[in-house]
Amino acid sequence: MNEKRTFSISELAQEFDVTTRSIRFYEDQGLLRPRRRGQTRIFSTKDRVRLKLILRGKRMGFSLSDTKELFDLWDETLTGNEKQLLKMLEILGNRRAQLEQQKNDIAMAEMEMDTAEARCREALTELQKKKEAQGLDTRPAKTPAAETVDDR
Repeated sequence: MNEKRTFSISELAQEFDVTTRSIRFYEDQGLLRPRRRGQTRIFSTKDRVRLKLILRGKRMGFSLSDTKELFDLWDETLTGNEKQLLKMLEILGNRRAQLEQQKNDIAMAEMEMDTAEARCREALTELQKKKEAQGLDTRPAKTPAAETVDDR
């Protein structure tokens, strides 16, 4: 782990590839609590870990209010507690159910697209057969650029 005890907002932003505005937003939401020296924010290793957890939760689809609730439960004790663990399991279960629903929705959308694509291809084939039966040329028309290339 990093040996440094304090961090500036720009150091954290660079380390975690986020904007300073995002970090200030997380502070406004009560997720980070840097000390102040005048206008300068001084982030502790605890703030650094919290930022890492905020971003990890965000990648897993946690809301900021979920993350704040977990942090608040952790802050009630020195090492966390059963309430925090149960809340985490609840959030994970809810998020997993949402992802399963999204997977099902995507699979259904893909099936509908496959069906629509097949119908379009069938209709196109029928149109081409009708044109051929009428003696019409079904080849794509040459574009001026294609004629120039062909003429060389």
